[in-house]
Amino acid sequence: MICPECGNDVLIHDPRTGEITCPSCGYVVQERGVDRGPEWRNLDDEEDRSRAGAPLSIMYRDHGLSTIIDRIDEDAAGRRLPKEVREKLLRLKKLDATSQVSASEARNLQQAVNILQIYVDKLRLSQTIAEAAMLIYRKALKAGLVRGRSIRSIMAAAVYAACRLMGAPRDLRELEKAYPIVKRKTIAQGYRLLLKHLNIKVPVADPAIYLNKIASKVGLDEGTVQEALKILEEAHKRGATIGKDPVGMAAAALYMACQERNQPVTQKDIARAAGVTEVTVRNRFKGLKEVFEGQPLAS
Repeated sequence: MICPECGNDVLIHDPRTGEITCPSCGYVVQERGVDRGPEWRNLDDEEDRSRAGAPLSIMYRDHGLSTIIDRIDEDAAGRRLPKEVREKLLRLKKLDATSQVSASEARNLQQAVNILQIYVDKLRLSQTIAEAAMLIYRKALKAGLVRGRSIRSIMAAAVYAACRLMGAPRDLRELEKAYPIVKRKTIAQGYRLLLKHLNIKVPVADPAIYLNKIASKVGLDEGTVQEALKILEEAHKRGATIGKDPVGMAAAALYMACQERNQPVTQKDIARAAGVTEVTVRNRFKGLKEVFEGQPLAS
């Protein structure tokens, strides 16, 4: 915006009067401008002056946009409405009822939200992951994947998929521990079902994201973790991590770092902390040694 009198593009806005004036010639470019900010007048006795309602959320059955048409015979003051208005409200009420989801679907979504909340509390998941899991479950419900299967199994699979999609993967053992009714095998079956029918592209997990979790359980210092991170980065450059379980690779890298720093940690300790078998740690460790034998890791 520029001044039409002198062409000055530096204008002054007075928020009290709403005027925009030119400081050079004094010309009033705009008067009584529209305040596009929130209105903070409080017309009630309450202290809260906000006018906005709750934000939209996929966690609710209707995304938080619920409509209730109750009385159609009287207005807010109790006066009887004319016949034409009553007929119009009756038609609106019928249309609103038909536009709502079915009662069975509403119960299904409510039960799914309750199960999701258990995983959120036990696994300390973020709101972003929770909403991603709910979106996956809604897609599965729409595709008919829940029919004939338990709600909790599909919801658990959706949580597992959402964690991997958001870069914060959880092990199947963690999900089983959080909600023991749903077993690991059931979660894995549901997860494969979601990948097949919903066309979900899950990125390959980086083994480095498991290092801190495993190290904290064993009680390793930060120096060992950094050494294991270097090992994983070098192994990735040489293609040693392709097709390997990221948890097993992280456990083997930590064990190799412990060996190089002369820390008294056994393969059994690492395997128990990582939730894998000793055989997995041993095989991944041998694979890393073979990769670094010809060309040792740079310090």
